[in-house]
Amino acid sequence: MRNLEKSSNITEVSKNENLPLQAIQLDVNNEKSVIEGINSISEEKERIDVVVNNAGYGLIGPLEETSMDEIKAQFETNFFGAIRAMQAVIPLMRKQKSGRIVNIASVGGRIAIPFHSGTKFALEGLSESIQYELDPFGIKAVLVEPGAVGSSFWKNMKTAGLGNNSPYVEMANNMSEVLMVQNSSF
Repeated sequence: MRNLEKSSNITEVSKNENLPLQAIQLDVNNEKSVIEGINSISEEKERIDVVVNNAGYGLIGPLEETSMDEIKAQFETNFFGAIRAMQAVIPLMRKQKSGRIVNIASVGGRIAIPFHSGTKFALEGLSESIQYELDPFGIKAVLVEPGAVGSSFWKNMKTAGLGNNSPYVEMANNMSEVLMVQNSSF
């Protein structure tokens, strides 16, 4: 986890369910953190069988009004963070001749949704590509494309642009209403 202070909920669930879970610090935006996290697990367990790339956040806003810094920051986490984790773990999996890389994209990687920067489309394309290069080494790349699910994702959504004079306000309000209805069902 990037922030171990937020691990109490998952640690409690694992304890109550008698699941062997250990939370370690790993920030996908920091190459050193990724390498140290992967090495720590590898040294302790002597192998890594599965990596789930689930780090990410939503950034919604019209392309015209979203800054390059906002777009780059989202790609840094949602796309390049997954690449860092994969690059750190693939040599280990290749050596052990097995492994699973599970990339969590979204339905937003399957169909175009207004006001989204395309990080999940990028992750989907990469996932499809690497499955061919990794398969000969016994490594499987798996892509999961969930729709709206109950999680803190919605609470952590970031918004770009959309000042009061934005020509996109009406469309954004309509999109927000749809998202709120979907989110309230969770």
